[in-house]
Amino acid sequence: MRVVLAEDLFLLRDGLVRLLEAYDFEIAAAVDNGPELQRALVELRPDVAVVDVRLPPSFTDEGLQAALYARREIPGLPVLVLSQHVEQLYARELLADGTGGIGYLLKDRVFDAGQFVDAVRRVAGGGTAMDPQVISQLLARNVRNEPLGQLTPRESEVMALMAEGRSNVAIAERLVVTERAVAKHTSNIFAKLDLPLSEDDNRRVLAVLAYLDRS
Repeated sequence: MRVVLAEDLFLLRDGLVRLLEAYDFEIAAAVDNGPELQRALVELRPDVAVVDVRLPPSFTDEGLQAALYARREIPGLPVLVLSQHVEQLYARELLADGTGGIGYLLKDRVFDAGQFVDAVRRVAGGGTAMDPQVISQLLARNVRNEPLGQLTPRESEVMALMAEGRSNVAIAERLVVTERAVAKHTSNIFAKLDLPLSEDDNRRVLAVLAYLDRS
């Protein structure tokens, strides 16, 4: 599995390269700035991109901008954002695309190698890997949205866990309920949000995230 990695801090970039290589990923490129990231993504077309948000030259949103540009050139390009910050505007734009794997993890909340590697693989496979704090901030923006206001507290919990990329079985285990109960909650969620039902969990998650992007 080929990865393009973007991180401006040398020690962290080198550590991520070594970690991914230890888990049999091929590092197609490891760059430290926005222009090089954009070029690497378009030219190398990796299986997944792992990108920081704030990169040189301006340390604002070059990473996300490069990822968005690459996804316009390569629809569905899997992107895992790894950052200390939640850049809501461009994060919502990235999520609203609704195609390909998407992830957004906060650096200080990645606690072990297995968690990170699982997220990279999940995104590369077309799934999602969202930090709960990122989801909370995106949900907070839409707190006055009428359809979201119709969700019960339990349905909101289920939707947040879906957005993390969890299956119905995993959600049931987390909430200590039956899988049948989770299926009922998800059906209610999609009915209230006017979203089409699907047997593909990843598509359902992306549809929910795309809906949350609307304002």
